[in-house]
Amino acid sequence: MMKRTCCPGFTGLPHYLGFVFVGLLPLTLPAADPTFWKDVQPILQKACAECHRSGEIGPMPLTNFKEARPWAASMKEAVKTRRMPPWFADPHFGKFGNDRSLSEQEIATITTWAEKGAPEGSAKDAPVPRKFNDGWNIETPDLVLQMPQAFKIGAKEKVDYQYVILPTGFTEDKWVRMSETRPSDRAVVHHMVVFARDPKSSWLRDVKPGVPFVPDQPGSAINIGGGGNEIIAVYTPGMVPDMWKSNQARLIKAGSDLVLQVHYTPSGKDTQDQTKVGLVFAKEPPTERIISTQISNSRFLIPAGDANYEVKAATRLPANVKILSFFPHMHLRGKDYEYKAIYPTGEESVLLKVPAYNFNWQLAYRPAVELDIPAGTRIEGVAHFDNSANNPANPDPKANVKFGEQSWEEMAIGFIDIAIPANVDPRVYLRPAPQAPRPPAPAQP
Repeated sequence: MMKRTCCPGFTGLPHYLGFVFVGLLPLTLPAADPTFWKDVQPILQKACAECHRSGEIGPMPLTNFKEARPWAASMKEAVKTRRMPPWFADPHFGKFGNDRSLSEQEIATITTWAEKGAPEGSAKDAPVPRKFNDGWNIETPDLVLQMPQAFKIGAKEKVDYQYVILPTGFTEDKWVRMSETRPSDRAVVHHMVVFARDPKSSWLRDVKPGVPFVPDQPGSAINIGGGGNEIIAVYTPGMVPDMWKSNQARLIKAGSDLVLQVHYTPSGKDTQDQTKVGLVFAKEPPTERIISTQISNSRFLIPAGDANYEVKAATRLPANVKILSFFPHMHLRGKDYEYKAIYPTGEESVLLKVPAYNFNWQLAYRPAVELDIPAGTRIEGVAHFDNSANNPANPDPKANVKFGEQSWEEMAIGFIDIAIPANVDPRVYLRPAPQAPRPPAPAQP
């Protein structure tokens, strides 16, 4: 069992990017004698405070000099190796509004500050404090729904995906502009998907609300995929909650229930979790509806020892869409993931490339400018897996690996959030991608 830390290994961006154009453009150099309040604190507020503050996932707060000073050497190492802040998109493909990566100047500032003894400087030089909503990263929720009882997780036990039904009690349709999922013990929640179960859906109807349970067919594609119901929110460590523009929102129909699908991973000690979900409703009916779709392939078998096994999936868009977000999902053998668009003209472009996928930090990548994609475009997802002994995270290099919900199994899913006209039936946009036949199983070594 891998222990999740705040600073998992990541080699980061190529070092030459910082000086390719030396001599062509003027260089911006860091301060010769940087101080915390004047030079370091603005960087921490911009790129680190979302996680490194009280009550959030960062193992230590870094909101002031007293908190940050003991960690100066660790901060220097983390930023120089680009392990922190976590960000894995290849900078050659696309620009992303939630890009947390630091510039060469910012890295040099923190490095120089640490090397020169981490001086405090004058608090009068501090930037205007960044404001956070206590207990939430979104606005104060209009509605909070919580698991009625905590779920216990043993120190080392295997835990199947747990499902919890939370009735909303909605007597009218609700448009959700912001949502946030907050486990009470983040150390054991690897990820969570929140579905809005349509009142007409028969999915998981024969269970008691509020009580965590395992479906009759654990690990089935139907259950993992939410029984055809829409996604409202996704939680992974370090992910920024959904906060859409004022004219955008997700729809939860009257009479719907929320279904929590939770992947618990034991932390080495007995504990429990009682997750809550906060929702902020749109003030006015939106003009654009946010829905999630995916390109996925569950019919693969990764041979034992294969260091670069490829899995492809694709879908063709039947109508014009705006792409708002990408979220690639694999497990411990995940190596890299790429989204590609093949337009009706035959032209191709890489929309997102994650060359060093990190199982411990599964992030959403949100284009800085919404991507207008024309009808007829084919969206492809290409994943590679390292099932060799050279992968230190590999649970068993001698095993053939197929699709499954547990971390020692694998998934190859490329989630995409799109915006469509609010008055259009979303089923037009949610046609499933064709599945390739599963290859024969290779012989065990």
